[in-house]
Amino acid sequence: MEENVLRPVVVGVDGSAAALAALRWAAASARSLRAPMVAVHAWVPTRALCAHYAPVSELRTPEEDHFHARNILNTTVARMLELDPTVEIRALLDEGAPAPVLLHHARHALLLALGRGPRDDVTQSALGAVARVCVRNAVCPVVTVPEPSSGNRSLERCRPPEAAMA
Repeated sequence: MEENVLRPVVVGVDGSAAALAALRWAAASARSLRAPMVAVHAWVPTRALCAHYAPVSELRTPEEDHFHARNILNTTVARMLELDPTVEIRALLDEGAPAPVLLHHARHALLLALGRGPRDDVTQSALGAVARVCVRNAVCPVVTVPEPSSGNRSLERCRPPEAAMA
């Protein structure tokens, strides 16, 4: 496993319960693989997402957007550390659209872990737009971890299969 020392387990973090579930799964995986873990949050300035005629006074400044994004990342990592104080996480904030940012940071990763939100009905895709792009284009394995449903504690029993990861 010596070749894993510099290859991280990368986790996409967006502040959701699904992202926290992915972070928990990735922490167990990184521990079993003896690999570092990197939590990545991608952000795009609000103004870049709005039409040129949108009222500027109602938009956040780039500095406010950066602060908000940093807060999402820090809060999610802090929640993870509350659940498992022994986990080591490198938190990385990167400006850009989520899929390209995650793919960039997963270039040399052992795997990319992403949260997967609940599906409301069978007509919805099992994966969101970012996960679909990552699954199609990542050069490493991509794991999608479901958001735990209310009252469902199955994630606590979910551990990465060491034999499959070795």
